[in-house]
Amino acid sequence: MKKNRFDKLKFLIVLLLLGGNVFAQTDTEKEIDKIIAQMTVDEKVTMCHAQSKFTSAGVPRLGIPEVWMSDGPHGVRAEINWDNWGYAGWTNDSITAFPALTCLAATFDEQSSYDYGVAVGEEARYRKKDILLGPGVNIYRTPLNGRNFEYMGEDPHLASKLVVPYIKGVQTNGVAACVKHFVANNQELWRGHINVELSERALREIYLPAFKAAVLEGETWSMMSAYNQLRGQYCSHNEELVNTILKGEWGFDGVYLTDWGAAHDTKQSALYGLDIEMGTGTNGLTYSKKNHYENYYLAGAFKELVKNGEVSEEVLDDKVRRILRLIYRTSLSENRPLGSVNTDAHHEVARRVGQQGIVLLQNEDNFFPIADKLGLKIAVIGENATRMMTIGGGSSELKVEYEISPLQGIQERFTNAEITHAMGYASGPSQYGRVIPSTLDADELKKEALEVAKNADVVLFFGGLNKSHHQDCEDGDRTTYDLPFGQGELIQALSAVNENIGVVLVSGNAVATPWTDQVKGLMQGWYLGSETGHAMADVISGDVNPSGKLPITFPKKLEDNGAHQLGELSYPGDSVNVEYKEGILVGYRWHDTKKIAPKYAFGYGLSYTDFEISEIAVDKKVYAPVDEITITCDLKNNGELKGAEVVQVYVGKNKSKVERALKELKAFEKVELSAGETSKLTLKVAISDLKYYDEEQSDWALESGDYYIYVGNSSDNISKRLKISVDSNVN
Repeated sequence: MKKNRFDKLKFLIVLLLLGGNVFAQTDTEKEIDKIIAQMTVDEKVTMCHAQSKFTSAGVPRLGIPEVWMSDGPHGVRAEINWDNWGYAGWTNDSITAFPALTCLAATFDEQSSYDYGVAVGEEARYRKKDILLGPGVNIYRTPLNGRNFEYMGEDPHLASKLVVPYIKGVQTNGVAACVKHFVANNQELWRGHINVELSERALREIYLPAFKAAVLEGETWSMMSAYNQLRGQYCSHNEELVNTILKGEWGFDGVYLTDWGAAHDTKQSALYGLDIEMGTGTNGLTYSKKNHYENYYLAGAFKELVKNGEVSEEVLDDKVRRILRLIYRTSLSENRPLGSVNTDAHHEVARRVGQQGIVLLQNEDNFFPIADKLGLKIAVIGENATRMMTIGGGSSELKVEYEISPLQGIQERFTNAEITHAMGYASGPSQYGRVIPSTLDADELKKEALEVAKNADVVLFFGGLNKSHHQDCEDGDRTTYDLPFGQGELIQALSAVNENIGVVLVSGNAVATPWTDQVKGLMQGWYLGSETGHAMADVISGDVNPSGKLPITFPKKLEDNGAHQLGELSYPGDSVNVEYKEGILVGYRWHDTKKIAPKYAFGYGLSYTDFEISEIAVDKKVYAPVDEITITCDLKNNGELKGAEVVQVYVGKNKSKVERALKELKAFEKVELSAGETSKLTLKVAISDLKYYDEEQSDWALESGDYYIYVGNSSDNISKRLKISVDSNVN
């Protein structure tokens, strides 16, 4: 009995920390209280766990509908069977595939993120979904993580700025965004049990900010747990993460649900913040089966804990209140729109985001753009020129109405040219959970590609990764940083027979590029969804000027990455624990601070025109904690083509008393300019954004002293550095 009183007291303290959202007695909240008062314990518990693979139960007696969910985040997954993982075989569940989130991050454009969210939300609404399981904002820590393509890059500020409009866009449709995976799910290898150990500064400064922005600014209606453990507790029911931070400090009033099968304990699930448990078993047909839904952790066993008084009914009521709140925001919303699917507007959004996210990395002798000249012979080489990339990859795979391949896009755009294609290499069929090698003869494929290439005026090689196991795919990491399937050797062989070669990488991860001195052009093409070929052809032809910027760092070699330089315990761990030894120095922070030159830096991306940043200034030299820094500059397009540039503002603390990165992204703005046009820009950085997390005080702290403001167009291309001072004692 004493234990029960302690649990109840601890739970009530957590509720008091939640702030006004929970206790705001709006009409909806009053209605929810009335409904809860009429419910039995059995009915309440039924709402806290799955009743099928992608639904949780309602209460028909009280008119409470079920909650319907679907995988995302770059499209609505095909319909799954009720009680197993097979596809239902519907004929009306084909959708638009939008670019993967690495591409969205590469746009550095908040409006594009909002448009993307609206469009994918409309498709989810049309399919009658209440929760779209996305977006993902796990930080890119290593280029080997198989699921990086679903996330928004390595920088917490960039991810924070882009996740908010995505959420708002989705939720305009009465569909809940479900931000994932909370938190530190930065590798797929051993993801189901690996325990992450990291400093509190790294957690607060690197891995939590995008989730925090999703709650406080995006007002997301749901959030999904990570599979892994953090400091010895699974993230699905982690007292510090969920009760103290998410629902306590941040005041999250939505639903916290598991990733599928990520719950491990009934008592912890009950007390440590889990609201809905999904996917624990794979068979729900009969109660006698071990994995019947009634045998989930938040099902029969939870019910018994409540009924015998081991867990207070107030704990259960809070979970039900959150679920009902989500239902009122979605299926019971009076102003919920109808949604739409596969519209011209959606296709246009997919194409435009793809255009803006493609990154031009190298352009010797102005190889790109390629003009459509009569009789021009273009050799398109590579399996990735024709391979479907919307299938595979794990839970984010999609059933599309159509997918324009890169080859098709080139053929449709270059109508005057003579276009030939050779595979050059082969990877084998896509398979989740295992690698199936190709049955094609690699030597014959290479020979054919060389024959095609030596007779061409231009060679376009489409390579990179794919969505198979050990590539860009869930539930497994890459095993090498090099290009797979002999692509590196093939590129070098092609360059020996034709020096006029450009490479387009299709991937969600950085890859080793030791062959770049043998090619003239290089683009990072990402996974671009339904409009892949059109978006790529738009940029290759020059119809669209590339403006994408890398949201990740390309190290020259894998060992240059911080997670890999510090030993196996840092990555991938010893199968039990993984320790984030690089701390706050993730991505470009590591390269800058340790003076390790990357191959291609964070924020980097070329254009077909030339931009100049000048007249860079700040509004004053000394700032108080309540101030914000106003940075002004001129951006001029000195070239002959319209184009867009991203001006980036980084801040670094000079001679800090604590470990700091040399500089950190704090503001950016994407601006499109006509040839010869100049724009005056104003960017702002709040002084409060310069705080570090003080582990001794368990709070954010502002350090007085000198800071440097860096303004440029990538993390390693700074136009000017300005010195300012901050006095934390002045208000």
